[in-house]
Amino acid sequence: MSSPTTLDYCSSVGPQGGQLRRSNFRDDWVKARKDAGVTAELHFHDLRHTGNTLASTAGASTRELMTRVGHSGSRAALIYQHMTSDRDRAIADRLGAMIRDGGGDPSDNGDKGSART
Repeated sequence: MSSPTTLDYCSSVGPQGGQLRRSNFRDDWVKARKDAGVTAELHFHDLRHTGNTLASTAGASTRELMTRVGHSGSRAALIYQHMTSDRDRAIADRLGAMIRDGGGDPSDNGDKGSART
């Protein structure tokens, strides 16, 4: 059997398809980190967080993130759904366009005088 790759670790699946456990992971992680010249300040969880944040930025839904992190509740998945400046800009641009076009919520039936919260 070949050695686990970085991809194996980033997907949280062991070389034989099982869940990674601290007891069978630590030595491989330390070796890989040293081989890459990365300091001990970088923890595996940092990679997990980064990978899931990037997945969120790429459009992964809360349910998809829950599957990736292996949790049944949404709390942990929501942590990875950080607002990015690009996404914030896109939302602001869309809202601005809706206001400029006299639009808004398409389901409001043209009642532009009512305030919604």
